[in-house]
Amino acid sequence: MIKPFLGTASLLALAAGVLGSQMMMGPGMMRNPARHRYAMMHGIPAPYGNLRNPLPQDRATVDRGAIVYGQNCAACHGADGTGDGPAGRSLSPPPADLAQLALMPMASDAYLYWTIAEGGTPVGSAMPAYKEVLSRHDIWSVIVYMRAGLAR
Repeated sequence: MIKPFLGTASLLALAAGVLGSQMMMGPGMMRNPARHRYAMMHGIPAPYGNLRNPLPQDRATVDRGAIVYGQNCAACHGADGTGDGPAGRSLSPPPADLAQLALMPMASDAYLYWTIAEGGTPVGSAMPAYKEVLSRHDIWSVIVYMRAGLAR
Protein backbone atom coordinates (compact mmCIF):
# COMPACT_ATOMS: atom_id res chain seq x y z
CA MET A 1 0.00 0.00 0.00
CA ILE A 2 1.15 3.57 -0.67
CA LYS A 3 2.16 5.32 2.53
CA PRO A 4 0.15 8.33 3.78
CA PHE A 5 1.14 11.75 2.48
CA LEU A 6 2.06 13.37 5.78
CA GLY A 7 4.18 12.10 8.63
CA THR A 8 4.63 13.40 12.15
CA ALA A 9 7.27 15.95 11.11
CA SER A 10 4.95 17.50 8.52
CA LEU A 11 2.08 17.70 10.96
CA LEU A 12 4.33 19.34 13.54
CA ALA A 13 5.56 21.83 10.96
CA LEU A 14 1.97 22.63 10.05
CA ALA A 15 1.06 23.10 13.70
CA ALA A 16 4.00 25.46 14.08
CA GLY A 17 2.83 27.46 11.07
CA VAL A 18 5.88 26.61 8.99
CA LEU A 19 3.95 25.49 5.91
CA GLY A 20 1.98 28.71 5.63
CA SER A 21 -1.24 29.38 3.81
CA GLN A 22 -0.01 29.30 0.19
CA MET A 23 1.58 26.46 -1.74
CA MET A 24 5.02 27.55 -0.60
CA MET A 25 8.03 25.43 -1.35
CA GLY A 26 10.50 27.90 0.09
CA PRO A 27 10.41 31.43 1.43
CA GLY A 28 8.09 33.37 -0.86
CA MET A 29 8.07 30.76 -3.65
CA MET A 30 5.02 28.95 -4.98
CA ARG A 31 5.82 25.64 -6.68
CA ASN A 32 3.30 25.89 -9.49
CA PRO A 33 0.77 28.68 -9.13
CA ALA A 34 -0.89 28.30 -12.57
CA ARG A 35 -3.94 26.28 -11.43
CA HIS A 36 -4.42 28.42 -8.33
CA ARG A 37 -4.19 31.59 -10.43
CA TYR A 38 -6.63 30.16 -12.99
CA ALA A 39 -9.16 29.29 -10.25
CA MET A 40 -8.79 32.71 -8.66
CA MET A 41 -9.27 34.52 -11.97
CA HIS A 42 -11.99 32.34 -13.54
CA GLY A 43 -13.40 30.21 -10.74
CA ILE A 44 -13.73 26.46 -10.95
CA PRO A 45 -15.37 25.68 -14.28
CA ALA A 46 -18.86 24.28 -14.61
CA PRO A 47 -19.80 21.48 -14.17
CA TYR A 48 -17.23 21.11 -11.36
CA GLY A 49 -17.93 24.22 -9.29
CA ASN A 50 -20.38 22.79 -6.76
CA LEU A 51 -19.22 19.18 -6.51
CA ARG A 52 -19.02 17.50 -3.13
CA ASN A 53 -17.51 14.11 -2.48
CA PRO A 54 -20.38 11.62 -2.10
CA LEU A 55 -18.22 8.75 -0.84
CA PRO A 56 -17.92 7.70 2.79
CA GLN A 57 -14.68 8.74 4.46
CA ASP A 58 -13.97 5.19 5.60
CA ARG A 59 -11.17 2.63 5.41
CA ALA A 60 -12.58 0.93 2.29
CA THR A 61 -12.65 4.22 0.37
CA VAL A 62 -9.14 5.14 1.53
CA ASP A 63 -7.86 1.71 0.51
CA ARG A 64 -9.48 2.02 -2.93
CA GLY A 65 -8.02 5.51 -3.31
CA ALA A 66 -4.55 4.20 -2.42
CA ILE A 67 -4.79 1.57 -5.15
CA VAL A 68 -5.98 4.05 -7.79
CA TYR A 69 -3.35 6.58 -6.70
CA GLY A 70 -0.61 3.95 -6.90
CA GLN A 71 -1.66 2.93 -10.41
CA ASN A 72 -2.27 6.39 -11.87
CA CYS A 73 -0.66 9.15 -9.82
CA ALA A 74 2.42 7.94 -7.94
CA ALA A 75 4.67 7.75 -11.02
CA CYS A 76 4.62 11.55 -11.25
CA HIS A 77 3.46 12.75 -7.84
CA GLY A 78 5.54 10.23 -5.87
CA ALA A 79 4.57 7.56 -3.37
CA ASP A 80 4.15 10.16 -0.63
CA GLY A 81 2.51 12.83 -2.80
CA THR A 82 5.37 15.34 -2.73
CA GLY A 83 5.68 15.59 -6.52
CA ASP A 84 8.94 13.66 -6.76
CA GLY A 85 7.89 10.59 -8.72
CA PRO A 86 10.35 9.25 -11.30
CA ALA A 87 8.11 10.02 -14.30
CA GLY A 88 7.64 13.61 -13.14
CA ARG A 89 11.27 14.57 -12.67
CA SER A 90 11.68 15.95 -16.18
CA LEU A 91 8.31 17.74 -16.35
CA SER A 92 8.02 21.51 -16.44
CA PRO A 93 6.16 22.65 -14.53
CA PRO A 94 6.87 19.88 -12.03
CA PRO A 95 4.05 17.73 -10.63
CA ALA A 96 2.15 19.30 -7.77
CA ASP A 97 3.01 18.55 -4.18
CA LEU A 98 -0.29 16.87 -3.32
CA ALA A 99 0.65 16.44 0.33
CA GLN A 100 0.77 20.20 0.68
CA LEU A 101 -2.10 20.87 -1.71
CA ALA A 102 -4.42 18.75 0.43
CA LEU A 103 -3.78 21.21 3.28
CA MET A 104 -4.79 24.26 1.30
CA PRO A 105 -8.13 25.98 1.94
CA MET A 106 -8.56 26.30 -1.84
CA ALA A 107 -8.35 22.50 -2.23
CA SER A 108 -12.09 21.97 -2.03
CA ASP A 109 -13.71 18.80 -3.31
CA ALA A 110 -14.68 20.69 -6.48
CA TYR A 111 -11.12 22.01 -7.04
CA LEU A 112 -9.53 18.59 -6.57
CA TYR A 113 -12.09 16.80 -8.75
CA TRP A 114 -11.65 19.41 -11.53
CA THR A 115 -7.86 19.05 -11.27
CA ILE A 116 -7.94 15.27 -11.65
CA ALA A 117 -10.71 15.16 -14.25
CA GLU A 118 -9.35 17.86 -16.57
CA GLY A 119 -5.64 17.43 -15.87
CA GLY A 120 -3.22 20.13 -16.91
CA THR A 121 -4.87 21.27 -20.14
CA PRO A 122 -6.52 24.37 -18.59
CA VAL A 123 -3.24 25.52 -16.99
CA GLY A 124 -0.54 24.33 -19.38
CA SER A 125 0.88 21.41 -17.44
CA ALA A 126 1.60 17.87 -18.63
CA MET A 127 -0.88 16.22 -16.27
CA PRO A 128 -3.24 14.02 -18.30
CA ALA A 129 -6.99 14.37 -17.95
CA TYR A 130 -8.47 11.43 -16.09
CA LYS A 131 -12.19 12.02 -16.72
CA GLU A 132 -12.21 9.42 -19.50
CA VAL A 133 -9.75 7.07 -17.75
CA LEU A 134 -11.05 6.84 -14.18
CA SER A 135 -14.60 6.42 -12.98
CA ARG A 136 -16.16 9.13 -10.83
CA HIS A 137 -15.92 6.70 -7.92
CA ASP A 138 -12.18 6.25 -8.48
CA ILE A 139 -11.54 10.00 -8.70
CA TRP A 140 -13.46 10.58 -5.47
CA SER A 141 -11.59 7.69 -3.83
CA VAL A 142 -8.25 9.32 -4.67
CA ILE A 143 -9.47 12.55 -3.08
CA VAL A 144 -10.50 10.68 0.08
CA TYR A 145 -7.07 9.02 0.09
CA MET A 146 -5.33 12.40 -0.25
CA ARG A 147 -7.28 13.83 2.66
CA ALA A 148 -6.77 10.70 4.80
CA GLY A 149 -3.04 11.34 4.68
CA LEU A 150 -3.64 14.41 6.79
CA ALA A 151 -5.12 12.41 9.65
CA ARG A 152 -1.97 10.37 10.23
